[in-house]
Amino acid sequence: MAAERPTDHTAPSASSAPSTPSVSSASSAPSAASLTASLADERVDHRFKALPPDAEGLTVKDLAAERRNLFTGGFTTPVLALSAESVAHNLDLLETYAERHGLAFAPHGKTSMAPQLFADQLERGAWGITAAVPHQARVYRAYGIGRIFLANELVDAVALRWLAGEMTADPSFRFVCYVDSVRGVELMEAALGAAGATRPVDVVVELGAGEGARTGARTEADCAAVADAVAAAGSLRLVGVAGYEGEVPDADPERVRAWLRRLVALAAAFDGEQRFAGAEEIVISAGGSAWFDAVADVFAEIPELSLPVLKLLRSGAYVSHDDGHYKHLTPFNRVPEEGALQPAFRLWAQVVSRPSGEQAFLNAGKRDAAYDLDLPEAQVVRSGRDGSVRPATGITVTGLSDQHTWVRTEGGTELEVGDWVGMGLSHPCTSFDKWQLIPLVTADGTVTDYIRTFF
Repeated sequence: MAAERPTDHTAPSASSAPSTPSVSSASSAPSAASLTASLADERVDHRFKALPPDAEGLTVKDLAAERRNLFTGGFTTPVLALSAESVAHNLDLLETYAERHGLAFAPHGKTSMAPQLFADQLERGAWGITAAVPHQARVYRAYGIGRIFLANELVDAVALRWLAGEMTADPSFRFVCYVDSVRGVELMEAALGAAGATRPVDVVVELGAGEGARTGARTEADCAAVADAVAAAGSLRLVGVAGYEGEVPDADPERVRAWLRRLVALAAAFDGEQRFAGAEEIVISAGGSAWFDAVADVFAEIPELSLPVLKLLRSGAYVSHDDGHYKHLTPFNRVPEEGALQPAFRLWAQVVSRPSGEQAFLNAGKRDAAYDLDLPEAQVVRSGRDGSVRPATGITVTGLSDQHTWVRTEGGTELEVGDWVGMGLSHPCTSFDKWQLIPLVTADGTVTDYIRTFF
C-alpha cells in the first residue's frame, strides 16, 4: 500500500522554496513527493528559530547532510525536536489500522501543515488530505495534493473562484467539502456560477453532532432540506454525508456510536431516495483523533448501498501524538491490542535562572510551547556540565510567560543554570504552528532532516 521507507526513517527534505511550486494541469502535475523535495533548497537564516547561527546561508539539504547533533551541533535554546522514529511508527500504525478496518484515510493536515508529512501520509496509502480553511487547501495544492476533503462549508466567494480555477486547470483534482445550510448552498452556487465553474463541486451534507455542538445541520429534516438545495444547484453535486463525532455532547462510547449510526442511516436514507444520482461513490466521513475506534466499528455496519462507499477517516493528531490531551484520549487506550501511538515532540529549554531552591525559570514560553490544553511536562534533564541525562524527578512546570517557563522544584532537586530540560507537549495542533522549521531527530540526538510548516 505504501512505498518502502528509508531505513533511518528520515522524512522527505524540508523548508519552503523561494518560488512556490504550483499544480497546473493533469498531464504535467508533479507528485507531492517531488514538490516537497524542493523544500530542501531553501536557505537557512534568521527566520528559523533555534537553528545553528553558523549554518546561515546553507540550504536545508546541506545542513541536514551534516547530521549535526541537537545538543552539541550549535543549536540554540529553546528548540523543538520531532522524533524521527516516533513519527515513522505513528505513520505506519495508522496506515495499518485503516487497512485492517477497511477505511480510506484523509488525515487532517491542519495539525502539522507540513507538506513533507503529507507526502509521507500519501506514500502510506492516504486517499487525500483534509483541510479546514481555504488557505490550507492552497498550501496543499502548491505541494501536489490531488484530493482534498474540506471539513467545513465553503462560502467565501474569492476562495470559490480560486477553487473553480483549480478544478478547470486540473481535471484530475478531486475536491469535497461540507454543506450544512440552504443559505450556504445558495452562496456556493452564486460564486461558482460567477466564476464560470466548468465542473460541479462535490459536497457532503454535514450532520451536526447534537444541540449545542459545533457546525452541521441539526436534524435529518434539516439535512434533507440542504440536500434539496444541492439538487437544485447546477454547480454542486451531492456525494455523501459527514460529520465530526468529537463534538457529541457528553461524549462516551454509547453516545458517539449512536450519533455515528444516525450518520450511516442518513446516508442510507438519502441513497434510497436516489439523492446521490450522478455520484461515482458515496462518501461517508467522520473520525477525529479521539474516537476513530467507534468510527471503525460503526462503519463496518454500513449496509450495501447502490454505489461503492468511501468510508473516510480524518484523524490528524496521530502523526506526532502528544504527552497530554491525546495521550489520554487516544482510542488505542481502549483497544491496546491494536497498537500504541508514540509522542514525538520534545521541547528543549535551558535553565536561565534559579532564584531559590524551589523555583527555576527556563527560556521557553508561550511563543514556543503549546499551552491551550495542558502545560508542558518536564521529562528529562541534560546536564549543562557533562551532557549526562537524568529523569526530571521533582521538577514541575507551573506556568508559562511569553518567553519563560515557570518551574517548581522539590527540596534537594538537582537543577542548575545552564542545564537543558526536555519537555513533553500537549495538543500537537498548537505545537507545530509555533515553529516554521523543526529538526527531525533520531534517538541519539542526530538531526537527519527539517520539517517545514506553513501556518
